[in-house]
Amino acid sequence: MPVNSDTVRQELRTFITDSFLVGDETTTFTDTDSFMRHGIIDSTGVLELIAFLEEKYGFAPEDDEMLPANLDSIDNLVNYIKRKTS
Repeated sequence: MPVNSDTVRQELRTFITDSFLVGDETTTFTDTDSFMRHGIIDSTGVLELIAFLEEKYGFAPEDDEMLPANLDSIDNLVNYIKRKTS
């Protein structure tokens, strides 16, 4: 079943806010902001993000898919999840 982009976008934003910003709603970021450049997720956080993808969407990125183009913003993640689950 195809994923709903809006639902995935909200699930990702909630996960990132709760996990990396510790629920700090005052820290804002757009869907295109780089997690690494904005200090939202560090290299250890990427591992947590990958575990979330596996648990929530049923797949783990392959080694060659662990790229900023797939994992470094909400928009990149939504597009990546859509490709992997369709």
